Amino acid sequence: MSPLDDLAGDLDDLSQEEEDQEQLEATQATERILEVPVPKGERPERVDQFLARMIANSSRTKVHDAIAAGAVTVNGVRLDKSSYKVRGGDLFQITIPRPPRMRAQAEDIPIDIVYEDNALLVVNKPPGMVVHPAHGSTTGTLVNALLHHISEFSATHPGSDPNRPGIVHRLDKDTSGLLVVAKTEEAHRNLARQFYLHTAHRIYNAIVWGNPKQQFGRIETQIARHPKDRKRFTVVDEGGKVAITDYFVLEEFLGFTFVELKLQTGRTHQIRVHLQHLGHPVFGDAVYSGRAMNLTRQDVPHFKQWVENLLTKLPRQALHARALRLHHPTTNELMEWSVPLPEDMQNVLLAMSKMTIALSE
Repeated sequence: MSPLDDLAGDLDDLSQEEEDQEQLEATQATERILEVPVPKGERPERVDQFLARMIANSSRTKVHDAIAAGAVTVNGVRLDKSSYKVRGGDLFQITIPRPPRMRAQAEDIPIDIVYEDNALLVVNKPPGMVVHPAHGSTTGTLVNALLHHISEFSATHPGSDPNRPGIVHRLDKDTSGLLVVAKTEEAHRNLARQFYLHTAHRIYNAIVWGNPKQQFGRIETQIARHPKDRKRFTVVDEGGKVAITDYFVLEEFLGFTFVELKLQTGRTHQIRVHLQHLGHPVFGDAVYSGRAMNLTRQDVPHFKQWVENLLTKLPRQALHARALRLHHPTTNELMEWSVPLPEDMQNVLLAMSKMTIALSE
């Protein structure tokens, strides 16, 4: 494999719209040009450090190799030194060859099937499982398990990508909960349309830092890739995609809240970005401030140690896709499924409840 082949691997969690564009481009070219603009006001920094920070699945070594191979330009001129200091307004272009697509292989991996018929199945995805093969996660995914469970996937591949058969929507690797999978091409088209039109409804539960001032509300913003870290997303004033999330407080604890969330749109990392924007990031979320909040409370002895212990027990974001409602793609029957919180989130909630009760007595 060329050192350029994995310089800019795909993100695990592209939105459906971005995914469709990615697939279209893959059929049109054997290589792609990745553009990375430098925001105005950016501090001077070595180009290998800057690009390694801005490009998913990259490193300074990979960037250095790409520069040595003549694959990087700055403002249209070939770059020949990794020590080049970036300046605000610079535009970097990296030529990346498209490696041949690997075909996902069936693996005998247990999956928690909540419902199944001839058109679809609904699974309860555990935390830590990637939905489909991607850069850095070629085995052990839900798709690998589905290929073993549904033998006809090997021939029919409902959907446009044989590495993502039946996948209509996704959950982040460390988010648990319900996900629907189409078993036929007809079902895939129908379900994809429901998600596109937002007639398929998803309810999430999350544990968040702090206590929101309002018991319920709507977060409506625009979301775009973070200008200084392309692995993340952020709220922007303009130029992003409209994102709407409704939230409801279910239970309050000392310094934390258990909430319910309903997606009105389906943007990448939407809930996690919105809750950080609200000032109440998802507990345990390493990407969006959920493991780095202020742990100091003068009114609670050993509070920091107690919270750090909970974070150790929950090495992921406390986010769970609890309920799913949609119309059956064949019968048009309105169907709804719900699954309980996974054990790790239940244990954290129990600990928070005990601490809150103990301090109130």
